[in-house]
Amino acid sequence: MLQGKKVAFYTLGCKLNFSETSTIGRSFKEMGFETVKTTEKADIYVINTCSVTDQADKKCRQAIKKIIKTNPNAFVVVIGCYAQLKPQEISQIPGVDLVLGTNEKFNIHKYIDHLEKKGTGEMHPCEVESVKDFQASYSMGDRTRCFLKIQDGCNYFCTYCTIPFARGGSRNMSIADTILEAEKVAVQGAKEIILTGVNIGDFGQSTNETFYDLIQALEKVNGIERYRISSIEPNLLSNEIIEFVAQSKKFVNHFHIPLQAGSNHVLKLMKRRYNRELFAQRITKIKELTPDAFIGVDVIAGSRGEREEDFIDAYNFINEIPISQLHVFPYSERQGTKALEIKETVSPEDKKKRAKMLQILSEKKLRAFYQSFLGSNAKVLFEDHNSNGMMYGFTENYIKVEIEYNQNLSNRIAEVHLLEINDNGNVKVKLIDEKSFKFRLA
Repeated sequence: MLQGKKVAFYTLGCKLNFSETSTIGRSFKEMGFETVKTTEKADIYVINTCSVTDQADKKCRQAIKKIIKTNPNAFVVVIGCYAQLKPQEISQIPGVDLVLGTNEKFNIHKYIDHLEKKGTGEMHPCEVESVKDFQASYSMGDRTRCFLKIQDGCNYFCTYCTIPFARGGSRNMSIADTILEAEKVAVQGAKEIILTGVNIGDFGQSTNETFYDLIQALEKVNGIERYRISSIEPNLLSNEIIEFVAQSKKFVNHFHIPLQAGSNHVLKLMKRRYNRELFAQRITKIKELTPDAFIGVDVIAGSRGEREEDFIDAYNFINEIPISQLHVFPYSERQGTKALEIKETVSPEDKKKRAKMLQILSEKKLRAFYQSFLGSNAKVLFEDHNSNGMMYGFTENYIKVEIEYNQNLSNRIAEVHLLEINDNGNVKVKLIDEKSFKFRLA
């Protein structure tokens, strides 16, 4: 009998993984499991893995071994992208009992009718080419912000990326069903939804709908006060989407757009579906309509074929465009990718140097973005977490703020005055209307 057993979850990687872990967690609760922290003794541990880089694989292996060491007698299940791509490698780690692929991870209950330790890890990967089903998922966290999975898989096959091999082709549920999921989130009290997926701008490929149609429909859902669009490809971020966000009462002025390389030569090697001129056009359009928009950008440093002159050219391009922050990833060799056919490589030393330069540039841009709003007012959604007497929240344009903990602010949107950037890089604020949020002890 599994009733009353304890389960713990450990998630690595993207917010999509977190949304899926939360959904799997709710299914365990329905089976009668009690959820505990991974630092506690559990009967079963479910580890949701990432495989976006070689470093991600390494972190997954370390996490698996650490959990097994914590409780050698527990039943250990490994799911996620790493589990789909390298099931044999994971199954050979002593203590792993079950390795589930892309389709099977949502059917864990079929494989755990008992929790007896196995001699070797039992593997159930799948043929990703045959994956057609879409599994709705969302994560609630502290019930303030929700990551809602609206799309899965990718049809792009960029030369450096393994995600299509791990998650299959682009797919989604219908707009009508997505709206039902958003309404479930609203009933549970979340004020903000972040739309997440592998390639969310590709929404509608499997249902003959569009991402633009989706966001128009989501705008009408009662109870949700804010939406954020997570990473969206520049070639899929159309002018009509940008224009809609600019006039929307719920979609906030925050974009995350993967650039990956600021050199057209490297973009072509990567088989990206845009050039940097199109990327710059998208940034210009956003800033024309919403000058205070936060724009986060992904960029890869030291990819195969990136010459020194390409990097300098890319650095100068990124420096000149009005973005707010970079998410820098040193290039990682991935087995089975077309990038390995590119002969010209970057030394580890140069790769590290280039990543460091981009990271410093990011820090400068983020600080400048924050500073440009000091002395102004903004609306902040505060999260319910007391960290040494402080609590945190985000403005509509993604400025992270902190204030003395006040339970009345939890999961509430309040107008604040932005004061100064503190040593943690957050912005200290004061309430505009303190009487409305008079402090009350927990």
